Amino acid sequence: MFVTETQVRIHYALTDQMSMVYYGHYAQFYEIGRTEAIRQLGYTYKEIEALGIIMPVVEIHSKFLRPAKYDDLITIKTTLKEMPVGHKIIFYAEIYNEQDKLLNTGEVTLYFIDAKTMKRCEMPEQLKEKLSQYF
Repeated sequence: MFVTETQVRIHYALTDQMSMVYYGHYAQFYEIGRTEAIRQLGYTYKEIEALGIIMPVVEIHSKFLRPAKYDDLITIKTTLKEMPVGHKIIFYAEIYNEQDKLLNTGEVTLYFIDAKTMKRCEMPEQLKEKLSQYF
């Protein structure tokens, strides 16, 4: 299992009139967590794209348990529960507040796509090698 944590301070522009984070922003939090997880493996999305592979989101699920609020420092816990197989990778997210209360859970599925052919492809070998040590 591969797990990373990233913190984000909730700024005013992320909140609604009730000072709570607008629900649409949670997809961005998941993306921040994924981006930083890949970075912790020693890669960036930019480097993966330079290999000719893009990673579109094909499915997303989100469950809202408690609100994040203005000026909260949230922790985005991003997990790969299993080694990705084939063209698909699934990231699981849990978002916590400073009191360590679970606010939100999410699951995001992405595909590895060859940028030239727009067909599904395997995960880059370099990324597979880095991830294999966690499974």
